[in-house]
Amino acid sequence: MDFLFRGLGQDAEVPPAGRGVLDPFQSLLFSVSSELSAAEVKELKFLCGDKVPKGKSETVRIGLDLFSILRERGHIAPDNLEFLKQLLRKINRVDLLALVEQFEQGELQAPEDQPDEHEKRLLRVAFGVIHENVGRDWKKLMRELRLPDVKLDKVEAAYRYDLQEMVFQALREWQKWKGKDAKVADLIRALQGCNLRLVADLVEERLSEVSSGTQ
Repeated sequence: MDFLFRGLGQDAEVPPAGRGVLDPFQSLLFSVSSELSAAEVKELKFLCGDKVPKGKSETVRIGLDLFSILRERGHIAPDNLEFLKQLLRKINRVDLLALVEQFEQGELQAPEDQPDEHEKRLLRVAFGVIHENVGRDWKKLMRELRLPDVKLDKVEAAYRYDLQEMVFQALREWQKWKGKDAKVADLIRALQGCNLRLVADLVEERLSEVSSGTQ
């Protein structure tokens, strides 16, 4: 999968050659770690509380260090992802939460059917803005994006009591449905097309900040 080592910093440790391919769960942890800022890693350490001893906590530099400790101590595992999902919810990384849920459900797409890495980064940024700002107009937006009604109904039935989660899961369904053709430009056009121009402007502003490195 092409996302496995995306964006690993200089401090990231790559397993020595000769030990074979990473297992899928370790690959997921690499992927999540590569998207975390230093501030988010610090917040995650705080949220872990006494699950990570102070001596070990002081050795944590990147997300992968923290995840390795949690895995060693039995707090996360391929079949036990609830604590990792709670952490990601608390730091409002719904994009990474979605990645974990895809792993959990066995839905990770093949690399050739995904947008390229640059586009995926833009989509994650756009999803974060949209899911926080669209609210009850989410169906109007998804219909503008031509997501089939059967997929809308599936999302609504599963998350009817959590509006923000409905919005985010609908966006995920759209990205999976479009595959490599999912483009952030289509999201912006759809927002404008259903008179959600303020949200479209917010998406463009956030994308500009990310591109300029101010965030």
